[in-house]
Amino acid sequence: MIVLGGSSRQALLALRGALDEQLKGASSAECTALSADLFKALGAVGSSVGLRRALTDPARDHASKTALINDLFGSQIGAKAVSLLVSAASFRWSSSSEIADAIEQIAVEAEATAANGENALDRVEEELFLFSRLIVTSNELRLALNDRADSTDRKVALIDSIFAAKAAPSTVRLLQALVGGTRGRSIEAALSAFAHAVSARRNRLVAVVRSVIALTPAQSEKLAASLTKQVGQPVHINTEIDPSVLGGIEVRFADEIIDGTISNRLAEASRALAV
Repeated sequence: MIVLGGSSRQALLALRGALDEQLKGASSAECTALSADLFKALGAVGSSVGLRRALTDPARDHASKTALINDLFGSQIGAKAVSLLVSAASFRWSSSSEIADAIEQIAVEAEATAANGENALDRVEEELFLFSRLIVTSNELRLALNDRADSTDRKVALIDSIFAAKAAPSTVRLLQALVGGTRGRSIEAALSAFAHAVSARRNRLVAVVRSVIALTPAQSEKLAASLTKQVGQPVHINTEIDPSVLGGIEVRFADEIIDGTISNRLAEASRALAV
């Protein structure tokens, strides 16, 4: 999990909103392409202190930052990724290093969205957890992936030998990006950041419904269609059965809670009478 300063937290929220706009209606292949472009840009941003400072310097005007991004990346990555980099450079960051953390997060989220389009987001989240357990139990693997003297190609080949035939394609791509760009962190710390980003995306693309009874297939489809229209990406419905709600439903989606349960209405009525 990345920990950002005050202004950087707001910048990341805005950048994730910009990512949402770029991903609306995108196919899984397009989401993967955007993720790959962002990871490519991250390689340059993450390895250059001077570039990070240039992109986050509040005294530098937006036009010069945009020109710098276009000069460096315009011929190497797609227009959507360039647009997101320009957006990132337009925000205020508490520390120049945190723009790299934010680019990493949206790169992971773009691939998580690709997995969601293939109905594999839950699988990716579970496979990242299993990888974290494998690192804990295998000292040899942990040492190999933490060896800074070893090449990225060898580490990617090691990941492929273990996971390519078993894991979801999005999981493999994320692990390849992970071992190729730890940015000075241990493999454990980098994996924690990736897992947090996948979880953050999942919260945007999975709605949890709390109800006294299961929704009918027609109700689930209608709710999913409504939320999908709102975000422009497939939204999946998970249902929690809870007798305490009495009736109605509560929907937890992204950062919102829509509470239409009878128990909540009774609680509101009780509070009103107590006034």
